Amino acid sequence: MTLELRSALTALLPRLRRFGLAITGSRNDADDLVQAACERVLLRGDQLRDQTRMDAWIYGIMRNLWFDEVRFRKIRRHDDISEAADIIGEDGEAVAEGRITLAAVRAAMAGMSEDRRTLLMLVCVDGLTYQEAADTLGIAIGTVMSRLSRARRELQERLNERERQPANTPIPFRRGGK
Repeated sequence: MTLELRSALTALLPRLRRFGLAITGSRNDADDLVQAACERVLLRGDQLRDQTRMDAWIYGIMRNLWFDEVRFRKIRRHDDISEAADIIGEDGEAVAEGRITLAAVRAAMAGMSEDRRTLLMLVCVDGLTYQEAADTLGIAIGTVMSRLSRARRELQERLNERERQPANTPIPFRRGGK
């Protein structure tokens, strides 16, 4: 593998991790998926045909690896472990509000289908064009546009529904035992 390919792979790691998180819904699974994809790229770098579309090639590898893992898990009947989202940041009202908003978006996206969640991550977070997302996922651009429209609408509805739900009331603190 050339040094150029290694440095390009290193530069893509944050995007690969976000994509992995989008399709797996779990930080640990996303990290494992990125590692497996990087191993595959390092072993089979000679199969890359278009250096300019390395990201699409790796996204395809990751998607295929994840499909294999999902099939394997169905056989094993392994349940995913939910993780709490910890974000390191400075103290303050803005950070707290950001965490609450991010947690709400993550929770809303967790209930969405993998297709919709993946499209939202590719286009809205990773900044791919509709055509790049279509090429990456191997679907028509019209399909990307309609699925993305439905995904955005569903995310907005889920977030609005969450706002309408009554907040949990705090349990009063009592001093002096019982």
